Formats: sequence, structure tokens, C-alpha cells
Amino acid sequence: MRALLSVYDKAGLEPFARGLTGMGWELVSTGGTHSALSAAGLAVRQVSDLTGSPEMMDGRVKTLHPKVHGGILARRNNPGDLAQMERYGIGGIELVAVNLYPFVQTVSKPNVALEEALENIDIGGPTMIRSAAKNFPDVLVLVDPADYAGVLALIEAGDVPVVERQRLARKAFAHVAAYDTAISTYLLAEGERFPQHLTIALDKRFDLRYGENPHQAAAFYRLSGLSRGRGIAGAEQLHGKELSYNNILDADAAWGAAADFPNSAVAVIKHTNPCGLATHADQAEAYRRALAGDPVSAYGGIVAFNRPLTEAAAVEVAKTFYEIVIAPEYAPQALAILQKKRDLRILRMGAPGPIDALVFRQVAGGMLAQTPDVYDDDAIELRVVTRRAPTEVEVRDLRFAWRAVKHVKSNAIVLAHDGVLLGMGAGQPNRVTSVGLALARAGERARGSVLASDAFFPFPDGVQAAAKGGVRAIIQPGGSIRDEETIRVADEHDVAMVFAGIRHFRH
Repeated sequence: MRALLSVYDKAGLEPFARGLTGMGWELVSTGGTHSALSAAGLAVRQVSDLTGSPEMMDGRVKTLHPKVHGGILARRNNPGDLAQMERYGIGGIELVAVNLYPFVQTVSKPNVALEEALENIDIGGPTMIRSAAKNFPDVLVLVDPADYAGVLALIEAGDVPVVERQRLARKAFAHVAAYDTAISTYLLAEGERFPQHLTIALDKRFDLRYGENPHQAAAFYRLSGLSRGRGIAGAEQLHGKELSYNNILDADAAWGAAADFPNSAVAVIKHTNPCGLATHADQAEAYRRALAGDPVSAYGGIVAFNRPLTEAAAVEVAKTFYEIVIAPEYAPQALAILQKKRDLRILRMGAPGPIDALVFRQVAGGMLAQTPDVYDDDAIELRVVTRRAPTEVEVRDLRFAWRAVKHVKSNAIVLAHDGVLLGMGAGQPNRVTSVGLALARAGERARGSVLASDAFFPFPDGVQAAAKGGVRAIIQPGGSIRDEETIRVADEHDVAMVFAGIRHFRH
């Protein structure tokens, strides 16, 4: 029996190879893998000895040879294949263990040159993997060191069952598909976001107990090659119970809202919508203000900070029951305080960073794809459309509210003042109902507040309700055929209104 070993990641290689030789297997290898096995004192042949051809073109061509692929692809129950093996002196290869050049790691480095990226595109490796996976009834294929020990045990017990061979083959094809996806994504032309054929590579982080409901199975995946600090899929759980499907959705919303603010911010999320949101230089005060937005809804929610969590803020957080706390980092004292709560899930995110990948949403039989809703909201030139222009304080509040409304489900309305979300309306079939919900939540605090609407007002009734509730300034995209009516109503109530010129619809 012959095994071909050619791996970039040499984890577990020596004990695996030693186990094979102990059962009488012949080892064949290439380049660095051959050197590593030889250095470990193992008998191993060079592929060039097998093929009779030297490695050439700086190692680009070494395994692309009939004596390699013939030995892998030959069907052991096909007389014609066996006759040709004998005729051409091709020996069988019964096991292929290959993992690939680190393309993703290479192109993740800053300012990597195209030449370096191209040299890290593996050709022989994927070809051997595909050959072995195609012929899995006769050839074992391994791409993951985690499978070495199990395969050795099965070989020693007598044979590897076909169901396990098929599992390894499926894993191998998926491994190559993910690798090719990384390459095709890297080679997209600048500005080319939506090619005719698009593949997505995902790595499973862990299985979930269930999905949105107990009768639904679920698992959590992350984009291949994604680093920490690049979204909830890169989070590190430091404490608490395992995450659920709904936990992850809410945590994503919480981190997205908090991390979107350039200054110190706190977001409290319930069912993917912020029920509390505030900014303040003092983190503990920012938290207290966010909690005051809706302390009833905050219970059992998720709280996210966009700055390392301080001891003072942790003391405040510990007073309320939350499912999850999220922060880039934690002061040691802050972590000690939170870890006293046995089940509290504590997530460390690393420094906030943008995710450049497309945003996907599944529909029956297909997938929608779009670029992320990323916009420099502070750079928006606000167009005053009413007789009264907003005051400097109102402009500051309007910009906060505009950034906040981006994270509320449409039809989205946010009331804010002094860097605090006072009330919000979300997910309603009409905008005036959302205004009413935001006013009801804010109560008396609505008087003197500002309002942000994620999309234009189709009728002036929403502005009229806001004005009667005490709102003093409004920001909205503009663009309705009834804008003039809406502006007239605002003027009648001495409400300042500005148009942002863009919208932040979140369906």
C-alpha cells in the first residue's frame, strides 16, 4: 500500500506517517514534506523517484504526471485500468494526504503583491485532492489533520468503510471549492462586485442546539479567512452558556449599532432592534443613558460597547439581567465582575473593523446580494428645507439620530436628544404608526427632541404627529411627491427639517 503525503500544514504529520509505516505502507512525498519526514527518521521516496521526472519551474510542476494521477485514478475493479497500469509501470496510490498553500493568509497581508499571491495558488495539490476524491471507493483522501488519527485506527482495524471514505471525499471537494472561492474573490476586478457566477466559502464554527424554534436544526458559519474584529462571526466567547441562533442574530445587531459610532457608544438590543442607544465620553454614563431609553425592554437583552469595557461600566451592567455583553476588550476587573454571573455570555470582539464582503439574504430558490450600508453620515451635507434652520444643538442631535435610525427596522423612526435614543418605532406597515410608537416610548421626553426617519414621509401626517408630540427638528431623506405638503406642516409648527438626500432603509 502506498500513501502520497504533500502538506503545507504539517500538524500531526509525523505520527500519522509513522503509523502508516508501522503497518507496512510505503510513503511518497514532495519538497518540504519529504524533508520533514526524512528529518524524523522515516523512510520516504521523492515523487520525482516515482515519476522519473524532476521537479521543474521552481516546483510549479512536480505531481502533474501519469504515474501520480494514474496511480490515484485507476479503478481497482476495472480490468482495462489495471492493464494500463501494468503496461506503463504505474503503481497504485491508496491514500492521498494533501493540504494547500496558504493563499488566504497570503492575500490577507497588507499590500501583498500580485506576483506573491499568484505563487501561492496551489495547482498540484487541488488536482491530487480532486483525483483522490473522485476515486474515493479505492483511495483515501485527507485534507484535515484532525482526520489522521481516526483513519489510522480504521486502517489498523481492517479497512475504512465506504461511508467514511465518502465523508472524507465530500470534505475534500468542499476544501478545494473554498480554496477556489478565495482565489476567484481575490481576482475580482476593482469595482466588480456582482460577477455572473458567485461562490461563497463558509467554515462552520459550531452546531447550535436549534434554530429560531426548537424544531429547527441550525449551525453557525463564518466567512472563510475572516479575522477577529470583523463582525460577530469572529467573536471570542470568554464566558457563559453556548450561543443560540437568536442570540447570534441579536449580537450581530448590537455590535453593528455600537461599532457604527466613532465616539464611545453603548447599544442595548432586543429582537435585533435598539431599545437603548447612547454616546458619552464616560462609558458608565453612556450605559446609564442607554438603559434609561427603555429599561423594561432591556431586561434579557444584549448590550454592546464599542470601547474596552471599564470596571465602572461593568458594575452598572451587572445590575440588570442580560443574555450577552459585547465589547472589543475587557479590563480585568470588569471581566471578573461579569463572570460572577454564571450564564452570562461574554463576547470579546477585538477592535471594530469594516466587513467588505457582500451582504446576502436568502429567498426561496435564490439569494439577494448587496454591498453593506456603509456611508460617512457625518459628511452628509444637511439641506434645510423649512423656514427655521435647526440650532447647533439640534444639528448635533439630528446627526446622532440619523446614525441611530440606520440600525432600526423599517418603517424606522427614532427620537433622540443629547446623544440618547429616547424612543423608536420599528417594523410597522406605515410610518405614522412608527411615529406614534416612538412618541409613546419617549413620553414627556419627546418634548424638545429631534426625529429621524429612515425613508421619506409619504404623507404629512407623520410630521404632524411628531410636532404635536413636541419634536423640534426632523431629519429625513426627502424625495416624496408630497414633500412640499410635509414641509408646510413643519413650518406651521415651527419645526426645523433637513433632508439628508440618502436613505437607510432596513427591511
